[in-house]
Amino acid sequence: MRALRLATLLLGAWLLTGATEPVLVPEVSQRDIQIQYGFTGAELLLFGAIAYPGGTPPARDSDIVVILKGPPQSIILREKQQIAGIWINAASSEFRSAPAYYALASSRPIEKIVDKRTAAIYEFGLNNLQLSPAGTIDPAEQRRFLAGLVDLNRREGLYKQQEGSVEIMEGVLYQARLSIPASVPTGTYTAETFLVRDGQVLAAAVREIEVRKFGFELFVANIAEYRPFTYGVCAVLVSLALGWLGGVVFRKI
Repeated sequence: MRALRLATLLLGAWLLTGATEPVLVPEVSQRDIQIQYGFTGAELLLFGAIAYPGGTPPARDSDIVVILKGPPQSIILREKQQIAGIWINAASSEFRSAPAYYALASSRPIEKIVDKRTAAIYEFGLNNLQLSPAGTIDPAEQRRFLAGLVDLNRREGLYKQQEGSVEIMEGVLYQARLSIPASVPTGTYTAETFLVRDGQVLAAAVREIEVRKFGFELFVANIAEYRPFTYGVCAVLVSLALGWLGGVVFRKI
C-alpha cells in the first residue's frame, strides 16, 4: 500500500513539473485513526514529493517543516501560588483557540531555517503558538501562560518538537515520523507541510486526519454525552458491584 502511494506521489510530482513554482505533493500513512480498547498510541508517517519547475531540484538545498495539529479548544489556564504553605489558584486566563495536540518535525533547527518573524507567522515551534486570548492580556503574562501550557502538554506527550527529524532524499522525496499518544483527543487533525528555502516559504500543503473512538469506547462516549443520567446510574452500579466483589474476595483470603 505504501509503495502504491509513493508511486502515485511520484506520478503526481512528474505531472506538476510544468508548474512555474515548486509544488508539494504530501501524503500520510493513516487518515483515519481509531481509538478502541487497548489503544496504546500510533506512529504516523508523513511523506511526500517536491515537484520543482522543470523537474530539476535547485542547487541550493531546501528545507521541510511538518506540523501535525490537533483540534482547537477553548481552555482556561490557572496559575498556582504557594501562600502560607498552601497551594491556591492565583491568576488565570482564558484562551479561545489552543491546539489540543501539536507536533513539529523539521529538516533542521527552526532558527536555521527562518527568522523569528516568519516562525511566528507560520507557528513554527512551540514558542510561536497563537492562543487567541478571550480578553485583553499583557504580552508578558501571555508568554508566561503559554510556557505553562507547553510544559504541561509536553509532559503528557501532547506537545513535541522534533527538529532535524525530517529526512529529505535526493532533494525530492521527504518523510517524517510523529508519535501519537494514547491520551490524544478525538477530532479532525491537520498535517501541514511547508517547503522553505533561503528563509522564505515557497509552498505549503495540508492533509486532514480523523481521530475517532471505535467499538466499545464509542458506545461509552455516546452514552456519556447523550444519556448522562443512564451513564451515571451505570457507573454507580458498576462501582457497587466491584466493591461487593472485592469484599467477597478479601473475606476468602
